[in-house]
This record gives sequence, structure tokens and C-alpha cells, in this order.
Amino acid sequence: MKPTLQFKLSQHLTLTPQLQHSIRLLQLSTVELNQEIERIVQENPLLELDDNLGNDAIDYRNTTLDSLAEPLADLIEIPDDGSAKLLPIEDDPYEKKAADEPDWFSDDGPFRHARDDDDERDFPQQAAEPPSLREHLNSQLSLSQVPERDRKIVGLLIDSLNDDGYLVQDLEELVDLLPPELAIDIDDLHIALEYLQHLDPPGVGARNLRECLVMQLHALPECTPYRDQALLLVNNHLDSLASRDFCTIKKLLHCDDECLRSIQHTITRLNPRPGMAFSSAVARYIIPDVIVTRVSGAWVASLNPEAMPRLKINRLYADILKRCHDDSARRLSSQLHEAKWLIKNVHQRFSTILKVSSAVVERQRQFFEHGAVAMRPMVLREIADTLDLHESTISRVTTQKFMRTPRGIFELKYFFGSHVATDTGGACSATAIRALIKQMISAENSKKPLSDNQISEILGQQGIMVARRTVAKYRESIQIPPVNLRKSF
Repeated sequence: MKPTLQFKLSQHLTLTPQLQHSIRLLQLSTVELNQEIERIVQENPLLELDDNLGNDAIDYRNTTLDSLAEPLADLIEIPDDGSAKLLPIEDDPYEKKAADEPDWFSDDGPFRHARDDDDERDFPQQAAEPPSLREHLNSQLSLSQVPERDRKIVGLLIDSLNDDGYLVQDLEELVDLLPPELAIDIDDLHIALEYLQHLDPPGVGARNLRECLVMQLHALPECTPYRDQALLLVNNHLDSLASRDFCTIKKLLHCDDECLRSIQHTITRLNPRPGMAFSSAVARYIIPDVIVTRVSGAWVASLNPEAMPRLKINRLYADILKRCHDDSARRLSSQLHEAKWLIKNVHQRFSTILKVSSAVVERQRQFFEHGAVAMRPMVLREIADTLDLHESTISRVTTQKFMRTPRGIFELKYFFGSHVATDTGGACSATAIRALIKQMISAENSKKPLSDNQISEILGQQGIMVARRTVAKYRESIQIPPVNLRKSF
């Protein structure tokens, strides 16, 4: 086929690198944004974080929507055509430091504590990490009188425990996985398991929930009230207890309500996951991006200054770039341009978050006044049309962005949800319906809890038409068990 050339005119949307970077920063959470900025600061010498909030840094303290219209910083200017322009620098703080060089080792110098004898007080004390479950068990095993061969087999079982302290792998399967030259049979594993199950915490090494509870009951003193009845119930009728079939349990144990209540209390005090006390999971704290406060009777959204990085251009490198015009300054010029665009994109990110948050607060005023039962139905397109933004932009802003309110900390997506029609032709938010269901269940009679069908009928009497399966879906979403598991005696 003969190659030919032809012209074709078409229109298409092209995302510039600056726009792609702006979109990427917008969808990052606060923690991810700080990590990204720290990485860029380490790579770009012309960009730095100002913890002391100098004159060149962006100040987000008490930031409102109107104050974000001010210039980013006095040092830089980014024209609309994308060309970077560096404004003149009046003073160089680094030259002042060179002129007023201090006596480093004088009595007033920064190293005046170098001659102190008790320097240890200057070092902060760090808390020791708690031992893991494996370390805790191995330390007990090293102090026991178990034979050396059995101790190694017990150590093998300890390595097979999961985070809850259970031995989920079958002993016969474990024997097949061991090398034949070790000469370990099933009897050796059973003996090692006996050693393991006598270690602390009680219940460790159990192969199922029933065995774990039985081990903990055996560890209780024999004088514990209703200990034998609790052992009988766990060994033979644990499924009936899980389904709360109290009538059948009372017939099987020949006991009254008071006795069964005491037995249930003894069992519920046990720990079904003995290994979780040694878990090394680190708690993840939420840093709110927006703070909502009441000012002069109105709810106002403002940016959280503690969550916002304060960026500025490094004056020393900027002054060097201003004085040099040779080829060696090209890389610094490119990094200066990147630093300016980063500051502009971060500023644009905060501005968009604040705009969306202010629009959400304006439409959900009743929520801040009366709680979740007053939440109005709202979708992303409603905010997008109001702010003249794309719906995907609203989705990026509301993902992993949090708002601190007098009623708690909520993700921005919490304020959006579907709706259910009412008998008057209106609409009720799904969040409000979940709050109503939670209120009804918290006020119900525990001996006769409300079923999903009864809750649906009560909501229908209030004008909210919700099917039984919808009630069940909302109840499961707020982690409320079904009616048979909420029943007590």
C-alpha cells in the first residue's frame, strides 16, 4: 500500500502537565498531600516549608473564602500565559547573618550547653514498643521446664498462630508440611499444643471459639459463681446462646432468668480474641481539612490551619538565580518554575475545598442545628451546578476530605446521599432515615425488640415510605444486629 500524507482538522481536550498535577493534588488526602510535598521539597532546593510562618509563606490561619482571593506571596508572580517572573528581593537575610556572625562558643552562643555535665536531660525519652504475641509466648517458653525438643515444636506452633491467637491450621496438615527428617508425628504436636495452651494469655492456641472460651473458663478459680453451668453451656449449647434462644437454654440447664443472666454475664466477660491485646496496629488519626463554627448565628466553614502546609520560595537560591544568567542557572530556573506552580496548585486545591465545603454547609444548615435526622437529600451534581464545576471535581474534593463540626468529624461524602419519597410528594435523605432507625432501636424494649417490618410500618406512619428490605439494608449499614440478636431476657 502506497504511503500518503493527508491533513485532518479535529478538536480534542489536552491536559497540560500543570493541570494534571493540580488534579492529582486535589484527589489526595491531607496525609498524602503532606507526604507528597515533603518529597518535592527534598528534591527541589528552591521550595521549602516555613514552620514559623514567615512573610513569604502562605498563611491559612483564619482563612475564609474571601481571604483566599489575596496574592499567594509577595515573592512570586505567575502570569496567565504560564511564564514565570521573579520579583525583586529587597533584603537578603543570609547576608545579615554573615555580617552579624555570633560567637558560637560564648556564654550566649548556641553551644553554651556543650560544657554541661548532665547532657542526658536534653535527650527525649522514647516509649518502648510493647512485645508482640510471639515474643510474649517465647519469653514464657524460655523460662519453662519443657524439654528442648518439645520447646522447638511449641515454637513452631507459636509461629503458626494468627493475630487473634488461634491455631487455624490443622495439626495433621502441619505434620505433612514438616520435613520427614525431623521425625515429628501427630502425638508430638498434641503434646506441644498442650504446653502452648497453658501459656498466658488464657485461650491462646485454641482452634475454635468454643475451645477458646472453655480454656478461659477453666482458668477461672473453681469458686467462681456459675462456672460449671457456663462450661456446660459453652460446650454443648453455644449455638443456642449465639442465637439468643433463652427459652431453650433455660429448659436445658434447668435454671431461672436470674441464673441465666449470671451465666451469660460470666461468658461475655471472656475474651474471644486473646491475641489482639498484643497487636501492633497503629491508630490512624483523622486530620480535618475544614472546621465549621457558628459565627453570629450563621454556620461558617474555614480551613484548618494545622492541616495546611506553608510553602515559600527559598530566598538564597532565588537571589542567586536573579544574579546569574548563564547556562548553569537553567536548572534552577526550571525548579523555580515548578515551585511556583506547586504553590499555585496547592492554593487552588485549598480554594476548591473551601468553596465546596461552604456550599455543603449552606445546604445542610438543618443538620448542624438538629442533627442527622434533619439531613436533606443532596447529590454531587447539585453542588457542581452551583459552583460551576464538573461533577468529577466535586467527587475528588469530597473523597478523604474531612470536616470538623460541633457534632463530630465527618467525611464530606457523608453529607451526600440518596433520598426516599414521602407520601406528600417530598423526599427524605437516607442519612436521616438511618438516624431515625437508630433512634427507634435505641428506645425499644429489649425483651420485645422491633422487627424490620415494624420499623417500616412506623416510618410509614410518619410519611416515609420505606420497604422492609430497605430498612434491613439501612440497619446493616449502621451495624445494628437483627431482631433475634437484640433480644434479651
